[in-house]
Amino acid sequence: MPLGPDNFEYPMRRQGMDHDRYEWSMLHTRKPVSWPGDKPVALWVNVAVEIFPLDDDGQPFKLPGALRKPYPDVQTYTWRDYGSRVGIYRLMRAFDRFGISPTWSVNGAVSEIYPNLLKDICGRGDEIIAHGWDMATPHYGGMDQQEEEAIVSRTLDALGSAAQQPVRGWMSPGKSQSETTPEIVAKAGLDYMCDWANDDMPYPFHTDEGTLIAMPHSDDIDDQRIIGDYKHGEESFVEQVSDQYRWQVKEAENGGGGRVLALNLHPWMIGQSHRIAYLEELFAFLSERCISLSASQICDSWREQQDG
Repeated sequence: MPLGPDNFEYPMRRQGMDHDRYEWSMLHTRKPVSWPGDKPVALWVNVAVEIFPLDDDGQPFKLPGALRKPYPDVQTYTWRDYGSRVGIYRLMRAFDRFGISPTWSVNGAVSEIYPNLLKDICGRGDEIIAHGWDMATPHYGGMDQQEEEAIVSRTLDALGSAAQQPVRGWMSPGKSQSETTPEIVAKAGLDYMCDWANDDMPYPFHTDEGTLIAMPHSDDIDDQRIIGDYKHGEESFVEQVSDQYRWQVKEAENGGGGRVLALNLHPWMIGQSHRIAYLEELFAFLSERCISLSASQICDSWREQQDG
């Protein structure tokens, strides 16, 4: 059916945003931020620890990295499984070797499918972000609010019990959201979310349940996107992340203040034996130039400087 006039009416059409989630603000006009040790760039390494169910029916849509072939897609399923059985431990050793403090975005279902892996992650003392229930459970427009609230609650209960530490951050599977996901996340007591990839720095995000901090988690500097989707080689992955660092340093040195380099990693992608050396090469470069901080450390440091 053709679209009617109501489809073209935007009650909040105006200069700036057509919503009231955040204020209209250009990055170069904001108060400069400095990181501990006067480092110009804070390195936020985020590791996606995910469950891709073999029986994913793809409704209402498939998430990035989801199984694509008819059931049973054993090839893709076991590729993802490799990351949680083998690749992720290569990442851990690389973090320890170069003094990187990662943040782990963990599906709640990891507590049921890979309890020993979750125990190993929690035993490191690193920060854990809630990453939804699994990679077959998207959040989406029109989703029943009570159903979504139950998913968020189930995820936080599973991770909180295992981590024995407050879970402060949220990242939806595939960064998918309904109209009320931010309200549900804020009502659950979380401090920040990582779904809106529209900035290089944290910013206040308004919800009916209070203010969240939107963290600058880019889709571009991502091993799955660069290597898997764009089909670029591992050398190009290292080059692109390094180039982002170099440009952010220029901005910082020209009075822009500290920047955040958010690097997203997937153990089933970058944890392969033919790729891990490139990640270590990248860490060797970044660890000498950046300060490695968790998502909460970046959030807290930024917020303190806004209030001060």
